[in-house]
Amino acid sequence: MRTVTLTVTGRVQGVGFRYALQAEARRLGTDGWVRNRRDGAVEAVVSGDPDAVEGVIAWAHDGPPSARVDDVDVLEGAAQPPAGFEIRETA
Repeated sequence: MRTVTLTVTGRVQGVGFRYALQAEARRLGTDGWVRNRRDGAVEAVVSGDPDAVEGVIAWAHDGPPSARVDDVDVLEGAAQPPAGFEIRETA
């Protein structure tokens, strides 16, 4: 099991990034959550099989077609999220 916190910067709000990341995370069978941050970034906690988590990280470097990702910061060892993958309110 691997758990990471992602912080994605660039043009990542208002382009469907959270919904697309949720869909990809669910497709890969990971748990976690995603939310917009007030500073313009998108933050996500992703947990699951290491290969599946790596798949979400790889996807986040491109995001949906309308996004422009400048950077993806990956912090290892976040707290274990609840089961499923949800979209949370902006923080």
